[in-house]
Amino acid sequence: MDPLLVITNSDAGTSDEETLEQALALLREHTSVEVQATSNPGELDGVLHRAASRRIVVAGGDGSMHAVISALYRRNELRGATVGLLPLGTGNDLARGVGIPLDMEGAARVLLTGTPRPMDLIVDEVGEVVVNSVHVGAGANASRRGQRWKERLHSVGFGKVNLGKLGYPIGAALTAFNPPLVRLHVQVDGKTVTDLDSPVLMVALGNGSSVGGGTELTPDADPGDGRIDVMISHATGPLARLVYAARLGLGRHEDADDVTALHARQVSVSGEAFWVSADGEIYGPERNRTWHIEPAAYSMVLP
Repeated sequence: MDPLLVITNSDAGTSDEETLEQALALLREHTSVEVQATSNPGELDGVLHRAASRRIVVAGGDGSMHAVISALYRRNELRGATVGLLPLGTGNDLARGVGIPLDMEGAARVLLTGTPRPMDLIVDEVGEVVVNSVHVGAGANASRRGQRWKERLHSVGFGKVNLGKLGYPIGAALTAFNPPLVRLHVQVDGKTVTDLDSPVLMVALGNGSSVGGGTELTPDADPGDGRIDVMISHATGPLARLVYAARLGLGRHEDADDVTALHARQVSVSGEAFWVSADGEIYGPERNRTWHIEPAAYSMVLP
């Protein structure tokens, strides 16, 4: 087996380190493993520069995978690369969607016995990448609030239970009471599907199926099918939002009349200022963004 370079987040807590050690012990029975912790893009770039022929394994969640894939993309080293994942994040939605076990030993066994499979990538016009999901509107606002609560609660825990995991549910609950409603022009493969005269609750683009630790926002999304799953919610009234939230929890929101579900290769969003959540990374406010799919952009070791 090829030697492995495991990249971790320097901010990982003690319980995360202990959990990771379980996987590393198993992997070291079969190959050499080097672990490098990074805390910023500069450190990550330096680690990748020294990776040589070692297979890169991300120990973290969607945000960590986003950072590594983004760095490889900027370095023009993503095409032809094969990466692995040890799900050590809060939500681990990418891992859920592709069937990687959430326990460390199970995930390590996938690295030992799994098969590299092609993975699509969503990319915008300035080169920002999305490995799992990107959304604007209420979803992005929930992520913004959730990130603040995650940071506040991250240091609070009991044993191996860290209260930082409650950040996103808290953010979603707060957003439900006062969601941002934005007027957006949305084009899917060059065709207008929503215009400025109709406010939206949120627009989501899925490469993977779930967000926030298992909520299936784009339930049919498959990161290997060469297309973006698009979900647009017009549930802007108080009652409509409650119904939307209930349907979302049951995975039936796409059946509602005020929800549009489409497949695309390119999606453009413009209009009022909006925030963006890409794999949990928040940026904005923006006025225009266009995303396209790059099929089979890299490979990932999957069960």
